Amino acid sequence: MPRSSTDPKYYAHELIDRLAPTQVNAVVGILQVMLDPVSRAIANAPVDDEPESDSEREAVINSKSWFQRREGRSIPHREVVSEFRRKPTGVRRSKARR
Repeated sequence: MPRSSTDPKYYAHELIDRLAPTQVNAVVGILQVMLDPVSRAIANAPVDDEPESDSEREAVINSKSWFQRREGRSIPHREVVSEFRRKPTGVRRSKARR
């Protein structure tokens, strides 16, 4: 059964056949993203329409003012990691790690 040019898949194949190799690579990348289940789930996820609480609104205001005071600079990753590597005083190691 011959396919007509009105068949979207047939037409897509015709268009792909006319592309340069680098363009085909780009199209393949787009198709992989479109077919990826996680990407599809994210694209089809409902909009978060839950109302913002007063505490959430205040947290956003505080974080924006914190960045403004620091002239848009965040804390360097190495400083954050070093904080987690410090051993808090008075905390014993678990029995499993002894």
